[in-house]
Amino acid sequence: MTRSTWLVAFRLRTLPLSLASIGMGGFLAASRGRFDVLVFTLCCLTTVFLQILSNLANDYGDTVHGADHEGRTGPRRTVQSGAIPLGTMRRAMLLFVVLSFASGVSLLLAAFGLDFRLLSIFLGLGLLAIAAAVTYTAGSKPYGYAGLGDVSVLVFFGFIGVTGSLFLFIKEIAWWSLLPAIACGFFSMGVLNINNIRDMESDRLAGKYSIPVRVGRKWAGYYHWLLSLGGMLAAVLYTGIHFQSVYQFLFLLSMPLFLAIGVAVNQKPASQLDPYLKRMAMATLLFVLLFGVGQLIS
Repeated sequence: MTRSTWLVAFRLRTLPLSLASIGMGGFLAASRGRFDVLVFTLCCLTTVFLQILSNLANDYGDTVHGADHEGRTGPRRTVQSGAIPLGTMRRAMLLFVVLSFASGVSLLLAAFGLDFRLLSIFLGLGLLAIAAAVTYTAGSKPYGYAGLGDVSVLVFFGFIGVTGSLFLFIKEIAWWSLLPAIACGFFSMGVLNINNIRDMESDRLAGKYSIPVRVGRKWAGYYHWLLSLGGMLAAVLYTGIHFQSVYQFLFLLSMPLFLAIGVAVNQKPASQLDPYLKRMAMATLLFVLLFGVGQLIS
C-alpha cells in the first residue's frame, strides 16, 4: 500500500462539499459579527475527519455488500480491487473514529467551555454523526441500501452542517438559517444523486435501493433539477427576506454551473457522469463563497 492508495481511499474530491456547509455557517456567523477562528478551524477539521471516515466506510461496506465489483461503473475502489485489505480498512476506520471524536470534543470545549448541558447535547449529535458516517453502507443493516442516504445528507450537510455549526458561534438556534441550510443540503443531495445515477445498475444488482434505482433513470434526472432549482430558490427566498443590498445576490453567478450540470445529468449516459460529481461539489462550494461574500459586503 502506498500513500497514493490511501489518498484514493480518502476521496479528496468530496472534501470541498463537506466544507461548504461549514463555510455557510461561518459566513452567517461573520455577517452577525460572531465569527471565531478557533471554532471554525476545529469545525472544518472535524468535518474533514468525518467525511474521510464516511468515505472509508463506504469503500468497505460496498465491497462487503457487493455494490462494488469488477463490472461497476466509476472509479475502482481500494478494498474491492485488493489494494487495501478488509482488516486494514477496518483499522483505518477506527483511527478516523478516534480522530473525529477527539477533534469534535476539542471543538465543543472551544465553543462552549464547561457548559455541560450544551456539551452533552452536541456530544450526542457528534456521536450520531460518527454512527451515520459508518453505517451508511457498512454494518448489517446499512441505511444507504434502504434509500435513506438523501435524508441523511439533508440532515448532516444541511441542517446540522449549517444551522448546527452556526450554533457553535452564536449559542442559539437560528431559525433564519434554515433556508441557507436547505440550499446546501439540496446541492449536496444533488452530488449524491449523480453518484447514485452513475452506480444505479450495480446498486440494483446489490440490492441497494437508492432513489435512482427506485424511480428510474429519467425521473432521477428530474429529481436532480428539483434539487438544483430548489436549492437556488431557497437562497433567493432567504435573500429576499433579509435584503439589504443587491450584492447579496452574488450567488446567482454560480447558477450557470448548476444549469450546465443539470443538462448533463439529464442527457448524458450514466457511465459519463463521474466528472460531474466533482463539478457539482465545486459549484456548491462556489455558491457558498459567493453567498457569504455577498452577506459580508452588504
